[in-house]
Amino acid sequence: MHLAYPAVLSALLFCTGLYGVLARRNAILVLMSVELMLNAVNLNLVAFDVWLSKAAEETLHSGQALTLFTITIAAAEIGIGLAIVLAVHRNRGTADIDKLRDTAESHDTDSPDRDASTAPQAEKAEATA
Repeated sequence: MHLAYPAVLSALLFCTGLYGVLARRNAILVLMSVELMLNAVNLNLVAFDVWLSKAAEETLHSGQALTLFTITIAAAEIGIGLAIVLAVHRNRGTADIDKLRDTAESHDTDSPDRDASTAPQAEKAEATA
């Protein structure tokens, strides 16, 4: 098989994953898109390893070894990512990335648009400190 076929498939998979990361709002779908991008990289590593091993005399298969390392890192990443998403969902009640960003920005005390009811409480707390 020619090298162009897996390279084109890998590019399509990577672009699909990149679109998923940039366009999705659900954190779990973003993690799935990152996994798709990592699998595209793995496909490239294996395809170029096979292509280069045909051209070289020695066959080290370093691309395949790096692919196994990438799969291990991806498994750890998805485990930690899902744990974080579940913890955030339990605390905030949503896994929507845009809503999480909005709630993080609304807790900013230096913003000029904070409501007047919290201003006296903050001043009272500063005066007692």
